[in-house]
Amino acid sequence: MSGPPALPYGSWPSPISPEMLTSSAVTLAEPWLVDGIVWWREGRPAERGRGAIVRAVPGGAPVDVTRPDANVRTKVHEYGGGSFLVSGDTVWYSEFDDQRLYRQAGAGAPEAVTPDTGGRHRYADGRVVGPDIVCVRERHEDDGVVNELARLPADGSAAPRTIAGGRDFYACPRPSPDGTRLAWLTWDLPWMPWDGCELWVADLAPDGALANERKVAGAEATESIWQPAWSPGGELHFVSDRTGWWNLYRDDDGEARALCPMEAEFGWPQWVFGRSTYAFLDDARIVCIYNRAGEQHLAVLDPATAELLDLDVPYTAVQSPYLVAEGAQVAFVAGGPATPDELVVIDFSSRAVEVVRRAETVELEEAFVSLPRSIEFPTEGGATAHAIYYPPASGLARGPEGDRPPLIVTSHGGPTSARTATFDLEQQFWTSRGFALVDVNYGGSTGYGRAYRERLNGTWGVTDTLDCINAARYLAGQGMADGDRLLVRGGSAGGYTTLCALTMHDAFAAGVSYFGVSDLEPFALPGGTHKFESRYEHVLIGPYPEAAELYRERSPIHHVDGISVPMLILQGDEDEVVPPEQAEVMVEALRAKGLPYAYLLFAGEQHGFRKAETIVAALDAELSFYAQILGFEPGDAIPRLAIENLP
Repeated sequence: MSGPPALPYGSWPSPISPEMLTSSAVTLAEPWLVDGIVWWREGRPAERGRGAIVRAVPGGAPVDVTRPDANVRTKVHEYGGGSFLVSGDTVWYSEFDDQRLYRQAGAGAPEAVTPDTGGRHRYADGRVVGPDIVCVRERHEDDGVVNELARLPADGSAAPRTIAGGRDFYACPRPSPDGTRLAWLTWDLPWMPWDGCELWVADLAPDGALANERKVAGAEATESIWQPAWSPGGELHFVSDRTGWWNLYRDDDGEARALCPMEAEFGWPQWVFGRSTYAFLDDARIVCIYNRAGEQHLAVLDPATAELLDLDVPYTAVQSPYLVAEGAQVAFVAGGPATPDELVVIDFSSRAVEVVRRAETVELEEAFVSLPRSIEFPTEGGATAHAIYYPPASGLARGPEGDRPPLIVTSHGGPTSARTATFDLEQQFWTSRGFALVDVNYGGSTGYGRAYRERLNGTWGVTDTLDCINAARYLAGQGMADGDRLLVRGGSAGGYTTLCALTMHDAFAAGVSYFGVSDLEPFALPGGTHKFESRYEHVLIGPYPEAAELYRERSPIHHVDGISVPMLILQGDEDEVVPPEQAEVMVEALRAKGLPYAYLLFAGEQHGFRKAETIVAALDAELSFYAQILGFEPGDAIPRLAIENLP
């Protein structure tokens, strides 16, 4: 038979090295359009994970704005976002090391505009209002964490002052175009913003004071609001899921008017600040991103006619929504099954489309690109769940006749998040080596309506785990994977699902947990985790301490007697979301039981690995782990992972 040679799955040589994932890739986030110039933030693994602000004039090459020693990133809510703002040629940004706001005019030197508090005061999601900045401030005081809205002179001539407080959380302070009103979101524990939050608006006095406050929409635990925004004419818009779907609304004299009601999602879970799914053109139309049946669409909505027109662009996957507009231009970050994320500017007056920056610069031959397919599969209780399947793909090898590939089941974080079918070089790293991969959007994931999201309420550790198992069994039953070589991996909440699958079920041959939760109870105790997620389990598991026994029942650490397969655990030593203790108690249990395991603790890493050397080491370790457990030789020369207790 002609063509590439038949080689065992997993052992295929691949042009995609771990180093390529860091040297040729950046993350693109938080675009701004100001006077026709696009600004954005880049996360750079090759520069120890630092964040840099970059700008590009129309038709010009990207140019760094911040200095090489700057690291633009805020720690508000620990997940950050909304880390900088722009007005004219001046940028204000949060420096990760000290969490102060800095002002940089043009090519001048940055100057601090907030006091030095040793990183205890943090700032995010700011907007310029006259001579001032309005933003979210998070104060870490001796008696607890305080979140509020603050106002400060843009030149740093006076200390920030609180203009709204008393609630647990604030987000999206958005001044009206004339600067006379302010809209914002707020919510209280135990709810997360996608459970329920409120949209408020108030008059904004020149001295920064708020008056005549009015709740526009939202309700505790039953209605989630996303992205308040003002039209150029001063009309307040927002996204609400009051019908079960995040749809776009306009505030008409205190009445919420749906602009385009449909069973689709125009909103997103507010994990980080600065994301947006819609923006206004100067002709009153709205450019928007919406999600229907797991696929993202870029469209233009005419509010006068409710006509929604999909744009003919090759961008059908949005992993993190960033969309802004100015005049007749719109900038957004999006990708597709064979297209890595790109920062794109579309000019609706000239119909010009400019790709400003690509997240990944590597060029792959078509034979090595695994094209995903969306699948629906049966799961518990007669329900249907969703996933994205990636088959093995290579121009250098094929699988042995009659064999089926090992399957990597990926459980996403959040858990109120989702995966989309955008090109991801890490996924191609695995599929080009002969693995099949499936991203499971288990019950609780975003993009399929509020009812689908709420499947996880009270069932975390059960619904997500069984959906991952049923996705694997479905694909094995369809002949798309080897049922004896099923692997599971995930990070954060996905790591928790991985640990649940390995300790409470016997569906997988091995698993890999990236900073996963092993014991739920510490998170329910005061100081057990950061404030933003300190009561997340109230909805996902139940109220504590009333449901203490359920917390123990759902904690993998209390089911280590059920684990019988090898495990790899990876963790950052500065993780404040899932502390290293969560990994170490599981490691101790594996050691005591004599099971094969490996544990890697990475210095200087927080929740999510950002440094190039960490990303490379983690991928090398994971590939070596699979190779030793499944019994194949990798097609690459990689360091051999030391696995304790491996026969």
